[in-house]
Amino acid sequence: MKTIQLKGEKREGTGTSNAKNLRAVGKVPCVIYGAGENLHFTVYEADFKNLVYTPNVYKVKINLDGKSYDAILQDLQFHAVSEAILHADFMAVDAARAVVMDIPVRIVGNSPGVRAGGKLVTKINRLRVRGLLKNLPDYIDVKIDTLEIGQSAKVKDVVPGDYEIMDAKENAIVSCKTTRALMQAAAEAGK
Repeated sequence: MKTIQLKGEKREGTGTSNAKNLRAVGKVPCVIYGAGENLHFTVYEADFKNLVYTPNVYKVKINLDGKSYDAILQDLQFHAVSEAILHADFMAVDAARAVVMDIPVRIVGNSPGVRAGGKLVTKINRLRVRGLLKNLPDYIDVKIDTLEIGQSAKVKDVVPGDYEIMDAKENAIVSCKTTRALMQAAAEAGK
């Protein structure tokens, strides 16, 4: 799994007024938990660009006053109107403990149903998986080489590596649907 580094500064105070003052100078109040005690710190909002606004998933290495913490982004809070990041929660990870993350899905192959005029519809963009951080992939491949019109590739069709997929086995990840043009052509051919 890829890693992104964030440089943070420890926060002296907490609370609403302190957080407002930090946001006014372009910083985001953050907390990292699971590392013994909760650590409150700030990171510049611009530093979140490559972590948040991407379809990829990353492990985060947070540098605070010379100490480094391995973590994953657990939760973000956004402003309702401006969509500015208001707060970020990180969870410290241990190499020996399993974590739960949402991993992006990557569609692989060519569907015979699409070649016959069908339309590919993606229903799930990310799968929730559980495993050791070192075993989690950057993405999960879903093969559609045998997908005909009217069929779906389901979670049970994905072969996991050294991790467990937590989504329901019968959930459809991608489906091949009939298009209106194909239905109209079939109706005209039946006349």
